[in-house]
Amino acid sequence: MTTPLFGESCLIVGEVGLAHDGSLGLAHAFIDAIAAAGADAVKFQTHIAAAESTAAEPFRVAFSRQDATRFDYWRRTEFTEAQWHELATHCRERGLHFVSSPFSLEAIEWLERVGQPFWKVPSGDTGNSVFLDRMLQTGIPIVLSTGMSALAETDAAVARVRARGIPVGVLQCTTAYPCPPEQVGLNMIPFFRERYDCPVGLSDHSARIYAGLAAAAIGADMIEVHVTLSREMFGPDVPASLTTAELRQLVDGVRFIETMRAHPVDKDAAAAATAPLRSMFSRSIVARTALPAGTVLSADHLVLKKPGNGLPPSRWADVIGRVLRRSVSLDDIISDEDLGER
Repeated sequence: MTTPLFGESCLIVGEVGLAHDGSLGLAHAFIDAIAAAGADAVKFQTHIAAAESTAAEPFRVAFSRQDATRFDYWRRTEFTEAQWHELATHCRERGLHFVSSPFSLEAIEWLERVGQPFWKVPSGDTGNSVFLDRMLQTGIPIVLSTGMSALAETDAAVARVRARGIPVGVLQCTTAYPCPPEQVGLNMIPFFRERYDCPVGLSDHSARIYAGLAAAAIGADMIEVHVTLSREMFGPDVPASLTTAELRQLVDGVRFIETMRAHPVDKDAAAAATAPLRSMFSRSIVARTALPAGTVLSADHLVLKKPGNGLPPSRWADVIGRVLRRSVSLDDIISDEDLGER
């Protein structure tokens, strides 16, 4: 993808979604918390109720006691275009990329004016050619989420983006909140990379750091996780979210994994570098007890002890049966000069 976002380091995105519950102040607090956790980007969702939903749209999960319908929820939690500009400015001030998924054509227009480095297409709209074409008009790279898409739909969406010469990325996603480990689909990350030859990653809803760490270990270019300030907060995504403290752990773990992957070890070179320590940690063949000269050495006469600056354990069979040329004391290290013929 021809954007500096997708380079050597995995892009870690803290997804706020609607966890702000319509509070602009809380949305700004999320930006500060996600920045402090070390993530690279903050992602929101831009909902404009009148442009997105009918008044009768039902809840997927009946979580709200104050909103009679999903339309009421969208309307209560939506921000103005000016407020989105404020949030984007705050993100940039904190060194974060601002991203928001649009859920209507009007939202696309707003966000185009606000500005963002790529479009994150929500799972439900991967097959929405009208939305996709409007996003493609901006020339901004597209990241597709695949939570509700069969391969044929993802194939078509990738082809549609590439036909316009726009960079594309694909995220494995499972639409389950929270997502159990057997449904994460880690195998799809290398599959999508091979199939589409593009940046790939994971949009994770497992509410644990493990899936993201595993994705980083197999080279994911992007990891997106929902974030909450507390597991006691209100909202439908809280059960599928990481706390900001857990986000910090994920970020640290991903960077640790990247450092390991970037520095393959040459075992021969590593062994050479530790040569000075070898005698301290390895063992030598030594006398188990005091022995007179002329003793024919048996296993009962010998033992392996540190340090390893004498005959090594690999010489054990060679030493057994040899005649001792000199008297030795307890724990004397046996040398070649001490050994006669069999």
